[in-house]
Amino acid sequence: MTERIIFAIPKGRILDEALPLMQNAGIEPESAFFDDSSRALLFATNSPNMSIIRVRAFDVATFVAHGAAHIGIVGSDVIDEFDYSELYAPVDLGIGRCRISVAMPSGVDEAANGGHIRVATKYPTTTSRYYQARGIQAECVKLNGAMELAPSLGLAGRIVDLVSSGKTLAENGLVETDIISQVSARLIVNRAAYKMMSGTLPALVERFRLLSGERAAA
Repeated sequence: MTERIIFAIPKGRILDEALPLMQNAGIEPESAFFDDSSRALLFATNSPNMSIIRVRAFDVATFVAHGAAHIGIVGSDVIDEFDYSELYAPVDLGIGRCRISVAMPSGVDEAANGGHIRVATKYPTTTSRYYQARGIQAECVKLNGAMELAPSLGLAGRIVDLVSSGKTLAENGLVETDIISQVSARLIVNRAAYKMMSGTLPALVERFRLLSGERAAA
């Protein structure tokens, strides 16, 4: 019996770049996937043995780590934040490039107060780890969006967030002060599934590895 694969892909910034890569790998979602009025989250593909789920980027890692999906595409920012031992990230797809950065109000030099700062972020683990390595205790205020408002409204003196062009920061009076890490999208696989589904998953991973190599060389 052929093994059925569940492929998790993220909503948002990576999706537009991921779809052409998936199509080059021979994966075509059903037409309902492209219907903006559809509220479905599970979709068929051109292969009877593969379905796609479309979920929030942070949830891609969770679905794959817990085996609800077997393979997925997600940013390295999410992988680093969760650090799931069950995730195997064998391929850097070279898409979705941006960075995780520290930003604060322009012209403000907010020093750590007694080794303690408050940071607004959706990456509390990454943020705490970054500042701990510098001997600073970071109190993280968890937000899922609109981080740029936090300094002006007194919620936190600085933010840690994804930055691409920096336009959003500039329009909200913030400047990038430190880069924590460079980010790109990775192909992730559930480790147990990779071993158990040896007839399908390794070949699929290799297909994406070859495609990514061709993109990098272009």
